[in-house]
Amino acid sequence: MTMNDYILTLSCPDRTGIVHRVSGWLLERQGNILDAQQFGDTETKQFFLRVHFELPEHQQAEELEQQFQAIAQEFGMQARVHDAQRKARLLILASRQGHCLNDLLFRTHSGQLNVDVVGVVSNHNDHAGMAKAYDIPFHHFPVTPETKREQEERILALVNEQQVDLVVLARYMQILSTEMCRALSGRAINIHHSFLPSFKGAKPYHQAHARGVKIIGATAHYVTSDLDEGPIIEQDIERVNHNMSAKDLTQVGSDIESLVLSRAVRSHVEHRILLNGSRTVVFH
Repeated sequence: MTMNDYILTLSCPDRTGIVHRVSGWLLERQGNILDAQQFGDTETKQFFLRVHFELPEHQQAEELEQQFQAIAQEFGMQARVHDAQRKARLLILASRQGHCLNDLLFRTHSGQLNVDVVGVVSNHNDHAGMAKAYDIPFHHFPVTPETKREQEERILALVNEQQVDLVVLARYMQILSTEMCRALSGRAINIHHSFLPSFKGAKPYHQAHARGVKIIGATAHYVTSDLDEGPIIEQDIERVNHNMSAKDLTQVGSDIESLVLSRAVRSHVEHRILLNGSRTVVFH
């Protein structure tokens, strides 16, 4: 059965009558609400709403969004309408560590993520075989300090050419330039171990082991020009103990990173994330 279902997301200054007006707008179009979640932030005085609804006939999401503009302007809303059946187009960036990449490719292949991975970009050739196994185009874009700008321009050209909706940094061990961060604002997600800033560097789990930590974790966030300080989307932790080696911690950490990143990607492509200043509202 063909579904004519859409997702409306909005944020605006909190006031009475918002839900009433949105419900009335849907009623005028014989819309049926499948799911609705809302949140009013008493600190910022902002209201957030996500409505999953269906219509008796198919319409373009852009047309519906335009039709909603009168209400959006009345309430000062930032509002978007999305086609719930449309698969988001992902470009994954990776380096030598492949656990997050492999997890995302498997979840996509098995239908757990409603996305199309249009390509894998890496500054190394390590995972060309993995991408080929999933029939995903692999792009080897090596980078040096001298060629960084050129390499980032190649990535952005691919983003535009493939009409990419979301860039996922799956343990991509390159710091993006300010220009690159701006170009991908709101559509790039990164994953890192939650030890930052205490355990920076190439071997955070070895540093954590040396310090005898009892909890390790991972954080997924939007990419901004402020390194590892973008709005947080998802986090998780796992308890560890003195019996575990640095290798054990690395394995546990890799599992958490993969899980947290996939959750963040799913929340983004299902339009469950709304920005609340430097924070996020994530509807589950």
